[in-house]
Amino acid sequence: MLELYQWELSHYSEKVRLILDYKGLDYRKIEVTPGMGQVDLFRVTGQRQVPVLKDGNRYIVDSTEIAKYLDLEYPDRPLIPQDPQTRGLCLLMEEWADTSIGVKSRTAFFSAISQDQDFRKSLLPNSTPDIFKTLVAGVPSDVLTVLGFGVGYGPDVIKSAIADLKQDLESLTLILANSPYLTGDEPTLADLAVASLSILLKFPEIAYLDLPAGIRGKGVPGLADNPDYQPFFTWRDGLYAQFRKPLIGAATTTTAPTAIQIE
Repeated sequence: MLELYQWELSHYSEKVRLILDYKGLDYRKIEVTPGMGQVDLFRVTGQRQVPVLKDGNRYIVDSTEIAKYLDLEYPDRPLIPQDPQTRGLCLLMEEWADTSIGVKSRTAFFSAISQDQDFRKSLLPNSTPDIFKTLVAGVPSDVLTVLGFGVGYGPDVIKSAIADLKQDLESLTLILANSPYLTGDEPTLADLAVASLSILLKFPEIAYLDLPAGIRGKGVPGLADNPDYQPFFTWRDGLYAQFRKPLIGAATTTTAPTAIQIE
Protein backbone atom coordinates (compact mmCIF):
# COMPACT_ATOMS: atom_id res chain seq x y z
CA MET A 1 0.00 0.00 0.00
CA LEU A 2 1.11 3.56 -0.71
CA GLU A 3 2.27 5.50 2.35
CA LEU A 4 1.98 9.27 2.70
CA TYR A 5 4.32 10.96 5.14
CA GLN A 6 2.47 14.10 6.06
CA TRP A 7 1.18 16.72 8.48
CA GLU A 8 -2.57 16.60 8.82
CA LEU A 9 -2.91 20.40 8.76
CA SER A 10 -0.49 20.82 5.84
CA HIS A 11 -2.39 21.99 2.78
CA TYR A 12 0.34 20.58 0.52
CA SER A 13 -0.25 17.20 2.19
CA GLU A 14 -3.96 17.76 1.60
CA LYS A 15 -3.20 18.33 -2.08
CA VAL A 16 -1.68 14.85 -2.30
CA ARG A 17 -4.51 13.29 -0.28
CA LEU A 18 -7.05 14.78 -2.71
CA ILE A 19 -5.01 13.53 -5.68
CA LEU A 20 -4.83 10.01 -4.24
CA ASP A 21 -8.58 9.98 -3.57
CA TYR A 22 -9.29 11.32 -7.05
CA LYS A 23 -7.32 8.45 -8.54
CA GLY A 24 -9.02 5.96 -6.23
CA LEU A 25 -5.74 4.78 -4.71
CA ASP A 26 -5.53 3.27 -1.23
CA TYR A 27 -2.90 4.77 1.03
CA ARG A 28 -1.87 4.99 4.66
CA LYS A 29 -1.23 8.32 6.36
CA ILE A 30 1.88 8.54 8.53
CA GLU A 31 2.16 11.68 10.63
CA VAL A 32 5.69 13.08 10.79
CA THR A 33 6.49 14.50 14.20
CA PRO A 34 8.13 17.94 13.86
CA GLY A 35 11.74 17.67 14.95
CA MET A 36 12.85 14.06 15.35
CA GLY A 37 10.38 12.75 12.79
CA GLN A 38 11.80 15.19 10.25
CA VAL A 39 15.33 13.99 11.03
CA ASP A 40 14.24 10.42 10.31
CA LEU A 41 12.58 11.57 7.10
CA PHE A 42 15.74 13.38 6.03
CA ARG A 43 17.76 10.22 6.62
CA VAL A 44 15.87 8.32 3.92
CA THR A 45 14.73 11.07 1.54
CA GLY A 46 17.28 13.89 1.82
CA GLN A 47 14.68 16.42 2.88
CA ARG A 48 12.72 17.31 6.00
CA GLN A 49 9.54 18.66 4.46
CA VAL A 50 6.29 16.86 3.80
CA PRO A 51 4.52 15.52 1.82
CA VAL A 52 6.56 12.48 0.85
CA LEU A 53 5.00 9.49 -0.87
CA LYS A 54 6.46 6.00 -0.43
CA ASP A 55 5.66 3.45 -3.12
CA GLY A 56 7.45 0.18 -2.42
CA ASN A 57 11.09 1.16 -1.98
CA ARG A 58 10.70 4.49 -3.74
CA TYR A 59 10.28 7.84 -2.02
CA ILE A 60 8.82 10.74 -4.01
CA VAL A 61 9.08 14.23 -2.56
CA ASP A 62 7.16 17.43 -3.41
CA SER A 63 3.44 17.48 -4.19
CA THR A 64 3.92 18.32 -7.88
CA GLU A 65 6.46 15.55 -8.41
CA ILE A 66 4.14 13.14 -6.60
CA ALA A 67 1.31 14.09 -8.97
CA LYS A 68 3.51 13.51 -12.02
CA TYR A 69 4.74 10.19 -10.63
CA LEU A 70 1.22 8.96 -9.95
CA ASP A 71 0.14 9.85 -13.49
CA LEU A 72 2.97 7.75 -14.89
CA GLU A 73 2.65 4.77 -12.55
CA TYR A 74 -1.13 4.81 -12.07
CA PRO A 75 -2.49 6.23 -15.35
CA ASP A 76 -6.19 5.69 -14.62
CA ARG A 77 -8.00 9.00 -14.15
CA PRO A 78 -5.11 11.15 -15.44
CA LEU A 79 -4.32 14.43 -13.74
CA ILE A 80 -2.47 16.16 -16.55
CA PRO A 81 -4.16 16.46 -19.98
CA GLN A 82 -2.49 15.26 -23.17
CA ASP A 83 -3.71 18.12 -25.36
CA PRO A 84 -0.72 20.51 -25.52
CA GLN A 85 -2.63 23.74 -24.88
CA THR A 86 -4.73 22.32 -22.04
CA ARG A 87 -1.68 20.59 -20.59
CA GLY A 88 0.27 23.84 -20.58
CA LEU A 89 -2.59 25.74 -18.96
CA CYS A 90 -3.03 23.02 -16.34
CA LEU A 91 0.65 23.01 -15.33
CA LEU A 92 0.79 26.80 -15.31
CA MET A 93 -2.23 27.10 -13.02
CA GLU A 94 -0.96 24.35 -10.73
CA GLU A 95 2.37 26.14 -10.33
CA TRP A 96 0.56 29.43 -9.68
CA ALA A 97 -1.61 27.78 -7.05
CA ASP A 98 1.46 26.37 -5.29
CA THR A 99 3.29 29.69 -5.15
CA SER A 100 0.36 32.06 -4.66
CA ILE A 101 -2.54 30.44 -2.81
CA GLY A 102 -0.31 27.86 -1.15
CA VAL A 103 2.18 30.34 0.29
CA LYS A 104 -0.13 33.26 1.05
CA SER A 105 -2.87 31.19 2.65
CA ARG A 106 -0.42 30.16 5.38
CA THR A 107 0.21 33.83 6.12
CA ALA A 108 -3.51 34.63 6.19
CA PHE A 109 -4.17 31.59 8.38
CA PHE A 110 -1.57 32.74 10.90
CA SER A 111 -3.28 36.11 11.02
CA ALA A 112 -6.66 34.46 11.67
CA ILE A 113 -5.46 32.35 14.59
CA SER A 114 -3.54 35.33 15.99
CA GLN A 115 -6.59 37.58 16.11
CA ASP A 116 -9.36 35.09 16.95
CA GLN A 117 -8.89 33.29 20.26
CA ASP A 118 -11.90 31.03 19.67
CA PHE A 119 -10.46 29.92 16.31
CA ARG A 120 -7.07 29.38 17.95
CA LYS A 121 -8.66 27.32 20.71
CA SER A 122 -10.72 25.24 18.29
CA LEU A 123 -7.57 24.05 16.51
CA LEU A 124 -6.58 22.06 19.57
CA PRO A 125 -7.54 18.36 19.65
CA ASN A 126 -10.66 17.47 21.61
CA SER A 127 -8.49 15.55 24.08
CA THR A 128 -6.64 18.72 25.11
CA PRO A 129 -7.34 19.55 28.79
CA ASP A 130 -9.61 22.56 29.28
CA ILE A 131 -7.01 24.39 31.32
CA PHE A 132 -4.53 24.19 28.43
CA LYS A 133 -7.18 25.31 25.94
CA THR A 134 -7.83 28.33 28.14
CA LEU A 135 -4.13 29.15 28.27
CA VAL A 136 -3.77 28.94 24.48
CA ALA A 137 -6.89 31.02 23.88
CA GLY A 138 -5.65 33.61 26.37
CA VAL A 139 -2.33 34.34 24.65
CA PRO A 140 -2.50 38.09 23.84
CA SER A 141 -2.71 39.00 20.17
CA ASP A 142 0.21 41.42 20.48
CA VAL A 143 2.43 38.56 21.68
CA LEU A 144 1.50 36.55 18.60
CA THR A 145 2.16 39.61 16.44
CA VAL A 146 5.71 39.76 17.82
CA LEU A 147 6.12 36.04 17.15
CA GLY A 148 4.84 36.64 13.63
CA PHE A 149 7.64 39.10 12.99
CA GLY A 150 10.08 36.36 13.95
CA VAL A 151 8.78 33.97 11.29
CA GLY A 152 8.26 36.56 8.55
CA TYR A 153 4.57 37.23 9.21
CA GLY A 154 4.68 40.93 10.05
CA PRO A 155 1.57 43.15 9.60
CA ASP A 156 2.67 44.42 6.17
CA VAL A 157 3.29 40.88 4.90
CA ILE A 158 -0.11 39.77 6.19
CA LYS A 159 -1.88 42.76 4.65
CA SER A 160 -0.23 42.14 1.27
CA ALA A 161 -1.01 38.40 1.35
CA ILE A 162 -4.70 38.97 2.11
CA ALA A 163 -4.95 41.57 -0.67
CA ASP A 164 -3.39 39.13 -3.13
CA LEU A 165 -5.69 36.32 -1.98
CA LYS A 166 -8.73 38.52 -2.54
CA GLN A 167 -7.59 39.05 -6.13
CA ASP A 168 -6.92 35.30 -6.51
CA LEU A 169 -10.39 34.38 -5.24
CA GLU A 170 -12.04 37.00 -7.42
CA SER A 171 -10.18 35.69 -10.47
CA LEU A 172 -11.09 32.07 -9.71
CA THR A 173 -14.73 33.00 -9.18
CA LEU A 174 -14.82 34.72 -12.57
CA ILE A 175 -13.16 31.78 -14.36
CA LEU A 176 -15.56 29.28 -12.83
CA ALA A 177 -18.67 31.35 -13.52
CA ASN A 178 -19.13 29.77 -16.95
CA SER A 179 -16.97 26.65 -16.71
CA PRO A 180 -17.28 23.55 -14.50
CA TYR A 181 -13.50 23.34 -14.11
CA LEU A 182 -10.54 25.67 -14.45
CA THR A 183 -9.23 24.37 -17.78
CA GLY A 184 -12.40 23.08 -19.42
CA ASP A 185 -15.02 20.38 -19.03
CA GLU A 186 -12.90 17.84 -17.12
CA PRO A 187 -11.06 18.16 -13.78
CA THR A 188 -7.28 18.32 -13.91
CA LEU A 189 -4.36 18.78 -11.53
CA ALA A 190 -5.06 22.51 -11.65
CA ASP A 191 -8.48 22.03 -10.05
CA LEU A 192 -7.19 19.64 -7.40
CA ALA A 193 -4.31 21.97 -6.52
CA VAL A 194 -6.48 25.08 -6.23
CA ALA A 195 -9.18 23.28 -4.23
CA SER A 196 -6.83 21.62 -1.74
CA LEU A 197 -4.52 24.59 -1.23
CA SER A 198 -7.51 26.77 -0.32
CA ILE A 199 -8.25 24.51 2.66
CA LEU A 200 -6.63 26.93 5.15
CA LEU A 201 -8.78 29.79 3.88
CA LYS A 202 -11.97 27.96 4.79
CA PHE A 203 -12.29 24.41 6.10
CA PRO A 204 -15.12 22.29 4.65
CA GLU A 205 -18.06 21.40 6.88
CA ILE A 206 -17.47 17.68 6.27
CA ALA A 207 -14.67 15.85 8.13
CA TYR A 208 -12.12 15.17 5.42
CA LEU A 209 -9.21 15.94 7.74
CA ASP A 210 -8.48 14.57 11.19
CA LEU A 211 -9.04 17.93 12.88
CA PRO A 212 -11.31 19.12 15.71
CA ALA A 213 -14.96 19.53 14.74
CA GLY A 214 -14.88 23.10 16.05
CA ILE A 215 -12.98 24.42 13.03
CA ARG A 216 -15.25 22.94 10.35
CA GLY A 217 -16.66 25.67 8.17
CA LYS A 218 -14.37 28.29 9.74
CA GLY A 219 -11.66 30.23 8.01
CA VAL A 220 -9.90 33.53 7.47
CA PRO A 221 -12.18 36.52 8.22
CA GLY A 222 -12.82 38.66 5.17
CA LEU A 223 -12.24 35.70 2.86
CA ALA A 224 -14.17 32.72 4.22
CA ASP A 225 -17.20 34.86 5.07
CA ASN A 226 -17.16 37.15 2.03
CA PRO A 227 -20.27 36.50 -0.12
CA ASP A 228 -18.36 37.54 -3.25
CA TYR A 229 -16.14 34.46 -2.89
CA GLN A 230 -18.87 32.04 -1.85
CA PRO A 231 -19.29 30.71 -5.43
CA PHE A 232 -15.65 29.60 -5.34
CA PHE A 233 -15.98 27.81 -1.99
CA THR A 234 -19.23 26.22 -3.17
CA TRP A 235 -17.37 24.93 -6.23
CA ARG A 236 -14.49 23.74 -4.04
CA ASP A 237 -16.81 21.89 -1.68
CA GLY A 238 -18.66 20.34 -4.62
CA LEU A 239 -15.38 19.03 -6.02
CA TYR A 240 -14.54 17.62 -2.60
CA ALA A 241 -17.93 15.95 -2.34
CA GLN A 242 -17.31 14.33 -5.72
CA PHE A 243 -13.75 13.11 -5.24
CA ARG A 244 -12.49 13.38 -1.63
CA LYS A 245 -13.21 10.53 0.76
CA PRO A 246 -14.50 11.63 4.20
CA LEU A 247 -12.85 10.10 7.24
CA ILE A 248 -14.30 6.74 8.24
CA GLY A 249 -16.66 7.10 11.17
CA ALA A 250 -16.37 10.89 11.05
CA ALA A 251 -19.85 11.28 12.50
CA THR A 252 -18.65 9.85 15.83
CA THR A 253 -14.88 9.54 15.86
CA THR A 254 -11.99 10.20 13.53
CA THR A 255 -9.14 7.92 12.65
CA ALA A 256 -5.82 9.62 13.29
CA PRO A 257 -2.78 8.97 11.12
CA THR A 258 -0.30 6.46 12.48
CA ALA A 259 3.00 7.66 13.92
CA ILE A 260 6.03 7.92 11.68
CA GLN A 261 7.72 4.58 11.03
CA ILE A 262 10.64 4.82 8.66
CA GLU A 263 12.50 1.62 7.91
